[in-house]
Amino acid sequence: MNRRNVALGITAVMLSACSRSDGDASPAAASSRKLPGVMVHKSEGCTCCELWVEHVRAAGFTLQVQEVSNMAATKERMGVPPAMGSCHTAEVDGYFIEGHVPVADMLRLLDQRPDARGLAVPGMPLGSPGMEVPGQNQPYEVLLVARDGTSSVFARHGG
Repeated sequence: MNRRNVALGITAVMLSACSRSDGDASPAAASSRKLPGVMVHKSEGCTCCELWVEHVRAAGFTLQVQEVSNMAATKERMGVPPAMGSCHTAEVDGYFIEGHVPVADMLRLLDQRPDARGLAVPGMPLGSPGMEVPGQNQPYEVLLVARDGTSSVFARHGG
């Protein structure tokens, strides 16, 4: 089994282990509904970004991927606070998705439609989608970034 298949398998296990109280916001549920397109901005040749793209695509989203030479300008244009940056930034239905955000959290965001800029997983925590390493799993938080740039915990994963 290649690294991509292992990563996707681990991602599926992680997502199924996450508890949800918001109805069926699982990746499996995504395939039965109309999903908006996703534009992903990433640095050229970034392997973890490519694995995250596959994670999102496997849930049924249609993605366009654009390699960007100046990610800082992209993040600034989209309103991603500098302290919340990661290696890639996506746009979906008026929100930004910064970093290795799980599909289940993206789906919950799209279902709840909060008045916010988007979701962010700062840094690149091991165990997040696209950052799977067998036997290594860091706890991490998905942050909801409000219009004023403040944030609150949207979801917790790992650990």
